[in-house]
Amino acid sequence: MVKQERAVRTRNTAVRAAASEFYRAGYGGTSLKAISQAAGISMGAVTFHFDSKAELAEAVAEEGCSAVRSALDDAAGRRRGKALDDLGSLLLELARLLRDDVTVRASAHLARELPDIEDWTALWHPVVAGLAQEAHERGELHAPADPASVTALVAHLLWGAEATLRGAYPDGQGAALDQLEGVWLLVLEGIGPDTP
Repeated sequence: MVKQERAVRTRNTAVRAAASEFYRAGYGGTSLKAISQAAGISMGAVTFHFDSKAELAEAVAEEGCSAVRSALDDAAGRRRGKALDDLGSLLLELARLLRDDVTVRASAHLARELPDIEDWTALWHPVVAGLAQEAHERGELHAPADPASVTALVAHLLWGAEATLRGAYPDGQGAALDQLEGVWLLVLEGIGPDTP
């Protein structure tokens, strides 16, 4: 039992270290040796659990996508009734995941480098599209705003949040969610219905 627990901890340590390295240096710029060093475990321990760097990348993507699925399930359970509000909450929750979970950040990054790896966007995009369609059907959008454009807007906001978190902007990670929330409130002024 103790050996199994230690093996699980070692595997998890390797996955988290790999996620950090893949996010920092990209798939092509990361070696198993770098992952081993970042994890503080031997190369033998890494290769005991993973036959290749590709297998390790798949494990990272799997863990990151699992966190996204869990967030989507939680969001579905917390629906407040107004689709546009739920869409904004989901946007911010996904951005929080990007900020707080290195496996989610690495998954997003790996999906751009490795076309055969599970893409986190494929998980949340249909949910976002469904909420945008529901908001449209309930009259929660201004007439010019259509579900496809709202879906594209949310996708671009998430991709922008990812770029901000990656350090493309000087404000850093601490302000990224505040900025995104402010942008979303500004967006609502343009796509939400006029209130009497």
